[in-house]
Amino acid sequence: MGARHGVLEFVRLRKSMPAKKSATPFVVTDALVAAYATNNRINVFLVQNLPDEAWSAKAPDGKGREIASIVGHIHNVRVMWLKASGAAELPAKLEPGTFTKEQAIDALEQSAAALDTTLRASLSGTGAIKGFKPDAASFFGYLVAHDAHHRGQIAMLARQAGYPISQSALFGLWEWGTR
Repeated sequence: MGARHGVLEFVRLRKSMPAKKSATPFVVTDALVAAYATNNRINVFLVQNLPDEAWSAKAPDGKGREIASIVGHIHNVRVMWLKASGAAELPAKLEPGTFTKEQAIDALEQSAAALDTTLRASLSGTGAIKGFKPDAASFFGYLVAHDAHHRGQIAMLARQAGYPISQSALFGLWEWGTR
């Protein structure tokens, strides 16, 4: 009963306090584009923190993609959507088995920059993304979900292959406020 009373008192006091005035208004376009940039930095952080031996390690059962191929897939799907959306400039695709971690990071940076342009233009305009329904906010959600799905695969595959990602790096994947 006492804890509940304390919470209710806090809520009552909070409501009576004047709201802090923000120096700048919240702009959804800027927030979504910034969140997508953070999503990409998390991808890059993961690749940077992969043990080198994990990069081309095969899945224990021999089925599925190796980590390098998954990272290439993330980039290549971005390129596919950029092409479908009519982006003016397309980053080069990554060919399986031909790129290093550093080249993959560079490619992820390029595709993220191109998607930044596409998202910003769409979110500031009609909200439409050519070839994607229903709108740019949903496209943003799709992109983040796709990357996050594969980040999970990468972490699991590295562990299964015997080259786990460090605990501090795994926690770092959730540090969106500092990445």
